[in-house]
This record gives sequence, C-alpha cells and structure tokens, in this order.
Amino acid sequence: MNRRQLGTDKEKLAAEYLEAQGMIILERNFRGRRGEIDLVGREGNYLVFVEVKYRSNTRMGAAMEAVDYRKQRQICRVADYYRYLHRLGSSTMIRYDVVAIQGEEIRWVRNAFPHMDAGR
Repeated sequence: MNRRQLGTDKEKLAAEYLEAQGMIILERNFRGRRGEIDLVGREGNYLVFVEVKYRSNTRMGAAMEAVDYRKQRQICRVADYYRYLHRLGSSTMIRYDVVAIQGEEIRWVRNAFPHMDAGR
C-alpha cells in the first residue's frame, strides 16, 4: 500500500471514529492554495477543523508531535479560506482538533491549538 492510500485509510478511520463520538463530518480533504485540511466537521456549535496524523510506531516520533507550529499556521490559513468561501463570519465558533493515530491507538485532542491570524 502506498503512503497516499495509507493516509486516506487513516483519515477514513478517523472520520468514522469522530462520527461515532457524535461529530458530523462536513468535508474530507478540503484543499486551498496554501494546503489541505483533512476533515471539517461540526460538533455542537463548533465548526471543527481536524488534522489527522498517523505513525505506525514511535521511530519517527509521536503522531501528535507532527502537528508543529508551521503545520498549525498552515491549517489556520486554509481554515480562513474555508470560512471565506462558505461566507462564515468571525462570529462562527471554530476549533482545531487533532486525531493522532499511533499504531492501533486513536487519540482525539479537542482544541489542540489556538487560531493564528494569517499575518503572524
């Protein structure tokens, strides 16, 4: 199985996990000029942007560690674009979550990082 297919499979697993927890998945693999957001969902009053990271083991580090400052900033920029396209104003409550899959373990971190303005 190639890396892209493995990533797609893990994103599907994460989406199924989140749906089982009550989140409504609105989009998968939303792409903008500056990057991609793995999953966009709704949980309660929140529009949630979800990054999915997978590591088969810890040799390359923990899955959660892969969502560094640079990646967080990129996700925020793409999320701003998503909100612009869907005409969602600044009053829309948003959240950034991470689903870290390490081997067979799934860890969902709600509100994993704050929003960063594009100018930062």
